[in-house]
Amino acid sequence: MRVLAFSTSSNAESINGHLVNMAVAQLQNQHDGSVQVDTLDMNDYELPLYTQAREGESGIPDKAVEFYHKIGAADALIIGLPEHNGYYPAVYKNLFDWTSRHDMQFYQNKPTLLLATSPGPSGAANVLGAAVASAPFFAMDVKGSMSIPSFYEAVDTEQRVFVDSQANIQLADLLQQLND
Repeated sequence: MRVLAFSTSSNAESINGHLVNMAVAQLQNQHDGSVQVDTLDMNDYELPLYTQAREGESGIPDKAVEFYHKIGAADALIIGLPEHNGYYPAVYKNLFDWTSRHDMQFYQNKPTLLLATSPGPSGAANVLGAAVASAPFFAMDVKGSMSIPSFYEAVDTEQRVFVDSQANIQLADLLQQLND
C-alpha cells in the first residue's frame, strides 16, 4: 500500500504533523513496515493567492497539478488538519482552491483518514467537521476521522503514542479502515 501523508500546516513543529507521524508509525507497525509512505511539506506548495483573474492570466500553477498527481499516485491518504480561526490554514486553503480548479474531484476517491488536534479542549473539531462535511464534493472517501483535544496532555511524543490506551486502539482501528 502506498500512503500519502501530510499536515495542512506550514509549521515544521506542527502538532498535527506529529499526529500524522504517529499515525504513519502505527500503520507501519500494523503492516510490518511494508507500507510505502510519501510525506508532503506544505512549505513546498506555497502558491500565489488564488483569483479567477490570476488563473485566467497564468493558468493552474505546476505545484497544484503536482499535488493532484501525488494524490492520484497514492492508495490512501492520512491528513492532519490544524485549525486556524476555525478553518484550514491559509497555505492549504490556497492549494486546495488551485487544485480544485484543476479538477474539482481532486481527492480522486482515495480512502482517507482525517486527524485533527489542538493544544486546547476543542481538538480542532471545527476544521475537522468542515473537512468531513465537504469531502463528498471533492471526491474524498473518508474512512474515519479523529479529533484529539489537549495534544500535550494526550500524547507521549517521544513514544509516538497516546497516553490513553483507548485512543491508541481507536487510531489502530481507523488505520485498518484504510485497507477496507
